[in-house]
Amino acid sequence: MPRFFIDAPLHAGALLDLPDTVVRHVQVLRLKTGDALTLFNGEGGEYPAVLATLEKRHATAQLGEHDAREAETPYRVTLAQGIAGGDKMDWLIEKAIELGVTDIQPLATERSVIRLDAERAAKRVAHWQALAQAACEQCGRNRVPRILPIRPILPWLREQDTVTNYGWRVLLSPRADSGFDSLPREAPPEPGVLLFGPEGGLAPQEETLAREAGFTAIRLGERILRTETAGIAVLAALAARWGGW
Repeated sequence: MPRFFIDAPLHAGALLDLPDTVVRHVQVLRLKTGDALTLFNGEGGEYPAVLATLEKRHATAQLGEHDAREAETPYRVTLAQGIAGGDKMDWLIEKAIELGVTDIQPLATERSVIRLDAERAAKRVAHWQALAQAACEQCGRNRVPRILPIRPILPWLREQDTVTNYGWRVLLSPRADSGFDSLPREAPPEPGVLLFGPEGGLAPQEETLAREAGFTAIRLGERILRTETAGIAVLAALAARWGGW
């Protein structure tokens, strides 16, 4: 059944004017009046709906009763990712959403190949947020992770020793002494953060500051993973270990 994210309040029994983007998707899918849809707004749960009217540039849906179904993992994790070049960041965000990440914090690092001014950074974050919404439509999640504003890594790291909302902090580094098995066997009850560098990894001073801010460094065996592989590999391993599947 087609699923669509709606950036608006949803209420059981309402007749909803569908946004233009959803109308275009409905037309591409060749849906017809009376076809079933699922709508969600990221606040939890979903609404079964029926396509009530369909015109060239306008469509409405009749909402049914709220369904509290969720597809979240039993743990909460923020992915702090050094901005990768090309379309790697898009791919990484999409797959991280599918694997259950709670939020994504893009970080501008010394080795990031992309440099964005404030206007371009805001547009890029909006693009990534749209990707997150589309990924939730595809994978069945009803809570849309936030793509946080891009931050320079050093000021962000300096804040970490005073931030209390992360109960655990993990950094992937080829220089780490500990492996993945050093992580807890059971999912921690408090939220955590995973930190990954861009192409080329974190600079030495960035990794040093991360360790000083309470990040535990781990490595994944003897192979060096690409930045678009590393985060996804760890998220998949955590899902297998902590019951995220």
